[in-house]
Amino acid sequence: MATLKISDKSISRYFGFLKNMDTQSKKKLIIQLTDSIESKETTKKGIDHLFGAWEDTKTAEEMISEIRGSRTQNREIEGFE
Repeated sequence: MATLKISDKSISRYFGFLKNMDTQSKKKLIIQLTDSIESKETTKKGIDHLFGAWEDTKTAEEMISEIRGSRTQNREIEGFE
């Protein structure tokens, strides 16, 4: 994700808005900003981690058998009573 760099003038405008906040809200904001700085060490992941080969100890035949065995046929229609 790209980072946003803002000018000193913009920072002054933000501060003008934030200085009127209550102390508790200011502390929460400080904590969140500090956490966002410290969490920069996370590794960047691309889309590659979202897909891959299926890993299982079962064979394809065993999986097919399991899927077919779990199928049910229920021809009874339930009423709304």
